[in-house]
Amino acid sequence: MASGSPTTKGLGSPSAKALGSPTSRDDREVSEMLLSVSSWCMCSVGMIVFNKLAVVHFPGVCVLVALQMGYCCLVLLCFAWKWIHFGSINDVLRWSMVTPFFSGVLLTSMLSLKHASMSLLVVLRCLSPIASLVVESFYPHPIQVNAAMLVSIFMMLVGATLYVSTMPQEHFVGLGWALINTFLAVGDRLLQRLMLAKDQHPVDISKAGVTLLNNFFGLVTVLFCAHITHEWETLPQLSNLQGLSVIWIFASCIVGVGISFTGIWCQSLISATSFLVLINVNKFLIIGIEAIFMSLNVVQVMGALVAILGGVTYGKAQEALSERDPREAAPLAPKSGSP
Repeated sequence: MASGSPTTKGLGSPSAKALGSPTSRDDREVSEMLLSVSSWCMCSVGMIVFNKLAVVHFPGVCVLVALQMGYCCLVLLCFAWKWIHFGSINDVLRWSMVTPFFSGVLLTSMLSLKHASMSLLVVLRCLSPIASLVVESFYPHPIQVNAAMLVSIFMMLVGATLYVSTMPQEHFVGLGWALINTFLAVGDRLLQRLMLAKDQHPVDISKAGVTLLNNFFGLVTVLFCAHITHEWETLPQLSNLQGLSVIWIFASCIVGVGISFTGIWCQSLISATSFLVLINVNKFLIIGIEAIFMSLNVVQVMGALVAILGGVTYGKAQEALSERDPREAAPLAPKSGSP
């Protein structure tokens, strides 16, 4: 709204009434939710595809992740600075605990993609609810477990075993990084839930502020890793990069900015269960892309599908529990007027 207070004429006009009506507000909320969900889905699929293509052509994994984080910080400071809000230094320090997990997830994801297929990372991520259940059992209000959730976990384990059983031997290095990535992703999600969920102890930081902190603190961490691994020695090879390689690297930077923001935006509008469903839909898309355009045998496809279906049924089982516990159906991030 351009003016600080509405005029009498504006209050009496039909258009003003329509804008303030419950139906109009509901339509705007639905439109915002659809936009956030579709944006996150495109960024999520694009992130893993472009990262796979970029890491094949870029000599240093740490430097590549640092480029993505630095680009994200630059975009936020140039175009979203007015939406960056930090409640207090204590909120910033609390959120900094997420940094090792956030940067670790990005690094291990790149290392896994460098040494193995995209679907390996997708399949092992299906096992993350198992680790989440163990950790959340120590929460003040732990998640309840029913028979359907146990059956779903069994499906995930069977699917992952099928997938790995026919995996090429040279991909086992990527398997180790993917396992580490899965545990770091669980820690990242649990910490963010602890600091974003209304029923926990949320921080007073805007979505743009959280995104900036993740990437700024993560950039420092990743640059330190690049220093101790001597990846700087690979930088002179950048002059040998072809035009297509530069395109993949730049595309990975763009979707990196997108997924950093849309993930928090999406979690502020939908429930944790709905977000889990979105993640599973994206997994099917990744498996489909790799099955069509890359080398993935029938057993691996079947194993991946079984593991993902286990994740879907696990989400449905959690949804049934959330009907009895409203906290599990609440958005992970508090909804606010600022990005």
